[in-house]
Amino acid sequence: MNSKQANTEVLSPKTKLTFRLMHHGEIAMGPGKAELLLAILQTGSISAAGKSMQMSYRRAWMLVDVMNRCFKEPLVLTAKGGKDGGGATLTPLGLQVLESYQAVVQAINHTVQAYTPLFSGLMADLPPEENHYQDSLDPIATNAVLCRDEKEQQQSLNQE
Repeated sequence: MNSKQANTEVLSPKTKLTFRLMHHGEIAMGPGKAELLLAILQTGSISAAGKSMQMSYRRAWMLVDVMNRCFKEPLVLTAKGGKDGGGATLTPLGLQVLESYQAVVQAINHTVQAYTPLFSGLMADLPPEENHYQDSLDPIATNAVLCRDEKEQQQSLNQE
């Protein structure tokens, strides 16, 4: 590969999309919930699935609860622990939702990849932190934007 090819590779735009299925203001399905369903399918346990994702049992259970409440039927069924050990399984609807979500994500990514070349040649030659184009902006306007952004960030933190 010559240096021109390497340079073009670096400058090619990359995409990052996240698909979330919303239901009455709740995220019914998204990448984390799909990963959790897959982990439950593989481990047979909400606890083990959460641990495999570095997630607490409580957090994993809360995500399962939201998913179960957002769909017509539960996506995950649980059995109480005890001498038989309990566990969790995906319902047929859970499997269908997981497969459907994965199919939509694949279709979205395929479509986006088809359109990404529209941005070829439009990206800056340098990474943003090295691109000094901003230096030519009016310093007063730039400072006003930075102050506004800091104020919005503080308001966002206060709302959490």
